[in-house]
Amino acid sequence: MASSSISAAGQPGRIRILNQPSSNPSGPVIYWMFRDQRVKDNWALIHSIEQANKRNVPLAIAFNLFDQFLGAKARQLGFMLRGLKQLHKKIQEDFDIPFFLFQGEAVDTIPKFLKECGASLLVMDFSPLREVRSWKDTICEKVSDSVSIHEVDAHNVVPVWVASNKLEYSAKTLRSKINKLLPEYLIDFPTLGPVKKKWDKPTCVVDWENLIAQVVRKGAEVPELEWCIPGEVAAMEVLMGLEKGFLTRRLRNYNTERNNPMKPKSLSGLSPYLHFGQISAQRCALEACKVRTVSPQSVDAFLEELIVRRELADNFCYYQPHYDSIQGAWEWARKTLMDHVSDKREHLYTKEQLEKAQTADHLWNASQMELVHHGKMHGFMRMYWAKKILEWTSGPVEALAISIYLNDKYHIDGRDPNGYVGCMWSICGVHDQGWKERPVFGKIRYMNYAGCKRKFDVDGYTAYIKRLVGETKKRKAEILLTNKAKELCP
Repeated sequence: MASSSISAAGQPGRIRILNQPSSNPSGPVIYWMFRDQRVKDNWALIHSIEQANKRNVPLAIAFNLFDQFLGAKARQLGFMLRGLKQLHKKIQEDFDIPFFLFQGEAVDTIPKFLKECGASLLVMDFSPLREVRSWKDTICEKVSDSVSIHEVDAHNVVPVWVASNKLEYSAKTLRSKINKLLPEYLIDFPTLGPVKKKWDKPTCVVDWENLIAQVVRKGAEVPELEWCIPGEVAAMEVLMGLEKGFLTRRLRNYNTERNNPMKPKSLSGLSPYLHFGQISAQRCALEACKVRTVSPQSVDAFLEELIVRRELADNFCYYQPHYDSIQGAWEWARKTLMDHVSDKREHLYTKEQLEKAQTADHLWNASQMELVHHGKMHGFMRMYWAKKILEWTSGPVEALAISIYLNDKYHIDGRDPNGYVGCMWSICGVHDQGWKERPVFGKIRYMNYAGCKRKFDVDGYTAYIKRLVGETKKRKAEILLTNKAKELCP
């Protein structure tokens, strides 16, 4: 439920009150940050400061680091921690707000911290994923009845529970609802003010370098990426940079070239930052609206992907508990897939063969190598990639499990509603319609090599990926040699 008396700068719909005690204790406000890892343009932080000042109490930020959450490796955790290191410095230097980093299970660390500091209010980010929702429910049960608990959707432009109160069938059914609410929610952010009462309890010292080194070493199976620089400053550079910024230099071609895997620079490049909350989707939308006259079709296409499609994914994961299972598909899709589960496949590959890109399809192999070594597969190729997994495995259950496993392990923006819905769209027809019936796929939309060849230069793409992978391997070898030399030299 939301309350008009609770406001994040006049946007009460963003906040849900999960616990409201009758008394008003005077302890500090704690903001448990997890999905929206930024200082700027963060409604949850704005609300936390607002509430701390209203109650005349201090504020602290808490973050809980899980051990390889949903299979995250060095690639994802290194990126996240390097961004948090910058956030820690900024929030302390600019706002004098302490930052606490905990390791272990949030259902233990967060309630314990609330009790130790005598908190009066817990503010938490929103996520539609079942693991996070389970933690939230357990924490709500564990904390004292005297602690208020507020949940803030700082990730979506229109909060998921405001945009719709049910599972939407497609982008078409959600689009009009979101567009109707944009005048109310797509507004500029207030200036972040100081917390009036300072924290007077012990603070947390984080050995970032040692922590990052440990995490990177432990998850070394999927190494970090060089091309993607973490943090809020880097995110704004990708959006607005004078040399290579998306809105300043690359926007014009977005509408016509975004579905061409040979034109990766036409894409925004923002998904890693949006996934880790290092930039606000609302900020991206606001800045895009300012330049709409320059390229209206590209801006409209970008806003469709940024707002409608992203929020459709959150809607699906929030209202469909089986968001990563064939049980989450519509009845027509489940039926057609099971009707064709015993159809003969031209090829059958194991998970290990697929992971190592050992198939007879050189285009698919290139997309898998792009994923493994570059950490980001082109959106068009993601669809082809997942559909071929359906074609080459025992059935939709195995295909979905393998596609999600590979997506979450290697994509820098894996373990995300967009990723789950992308796999579900490709394999289970979610947010799509039935098409002409054919073997294996049934009525699920079909994609093949010949269709890709008609759309873009397939040989050019495979050659480009071969060069990309070669350069990545070469740089990795050079780094290993340099590190070895450092170890040998006293």
